[in-house]
Amino acid sequence: MRLAVIPARGGSKRIPRKNIKMFCGKPMIAWSIEAALASGCFDKVIVSTDDDEIVAVARAWGAEVPFVRPKSLADDHTGTLPVIRHAIEFIQSTGVTLDQVCCIYATAPFVTPRDLQSGCEALSQSGASYAFSIASYAFPIQRAIRLDAKGRVSMFQSEHFATRSQDLEDAYHDAGQFYWGKTSAWKAELPLFTQDSIGISLPRHRVQDIDTPEDWERAEWMFRAMQVQALETRE
Repeated sequence: MRLAVIPARGGSKRIPRKNIKMFCGKPMIAWSIEAALASGCFDKVIVSTDDDEIVAVARAWGAEVPFVRPKSLADDHTGTLPVIRHAIEFIQSTGVTLDQVCCIYATAPFVTPRDLQSGCEALSQSGASYAFSIASYAFPIQRAIRLDAKGRVSMFQSEHFATRSQDLEDAYHDAGQFYWGKTSAWKAELPLFTQDSIGISLPRHRVQDIDTPEDWERAEWMFRAMQVQALETRE
């Protein structure tokens, strides 16, 4: 059995009620729920939350909420791994056997059913512990600069000052959308960023962290532009 877990605690600080705030016409979490359901990858799509209002919104959009997350796993310092492990152990306690589990963030409106299918295929075919979304950096990280306390500049890797950009190795970052994993890997809380993981590369225009009001505004601009483009393509 394959399980999707969407973590969505109620106590977001920088964007209050972020997980259910309206984003381009729907509660933010609805986009993740709809993508998970439309992918056809999952036998169950559940939301892990500590918040009654999020419970109601999640169920209204088609997700199951079989438990209320303990407060001990809903503070600012709790990571994703223990949250997914808790969800797995709860579902397994009902007698269900889980083979693969996918964590989908509630603030991932750009995730698509096809992205989730690609992650599932990569995990199944590779034998890796995890498969998750990544995106390339727009600028070579080898030529990044730092500022000191006086605002003076220095390079992180000064040996690459004169290296042509096209001669530098591409670098990638976590796209923050979905994380497929073997049940055993989640339960052992194995780290994600190792050679036992497969990266599913997404185009940069479909990747945006949404942690601040500025991020939110930028994400809505990007999302609306994509909707317009999709309409023009269909016409």
